[in-house]
Amino acid sequence: MSTPPLAGAGMPPGAFSGTQAQAAREVNTASLCRIGQETVQDIVFRTMEIFQLLRNMQLPNGVTYHTGTYQDRLGKLQEHLRQLSILFRKLRLVYDKCNENCAGLDPVPIEQLIPYVEEDGSKHDDRGVASQLRFATEERREIMEVNKKLKQKNQQLKQIMDQLRNLIWDINAMLAMRN
Repeated sequence: MSTPPLAGAGMPPGAFSGTQAQAAREVNTASLCRIGQETVQDIVFRTMEIFQLLRNMQLPNGVTYHTGTYQDRLGKLQEHLRQLSILFRKLRLVYDKCNENCAGLDPVPIEQLIPYVEEDGSKHDDRGVASQLRFATEERREIMEVNKKLKQKNQQLKQIMDQLRNLIWDINAMLAMRN
């Protein structure tokens, strides 16, 4: 969605009549949100640049450093901080304007904004609930049976492993006695 062109921005002054000129100067909330998003992206970018500059700066720990380089980096840092404060002021203006534009709107519950298909009450009866309950009970019973069988198989495997361990122990003991 694009914003309408502003009067005087590449167009002759008489191109818009009274109400059209006023409507062209006003910016809608969607475009304000887009401007706010771009401003936030600029803020993040500038902040990353500031951290990059700070990382590259040397601490004055007694080591000789070039005054010109230090002053240049300090100037860049101050410029980025100034631009960052301007961006935050711009973001505040956008935020205030959005709140002003949305002040008269009735708040809509979020649940109403999500489209979904409601089930008709006549289609949903007690037989459906009973069949679902019966299905869930059968499924639970099957799961219990499978768990019981798994426990039995695990017990059998443990017994077999114990028997093999004892057999290997006996074989090793006999080999040791022979030597």
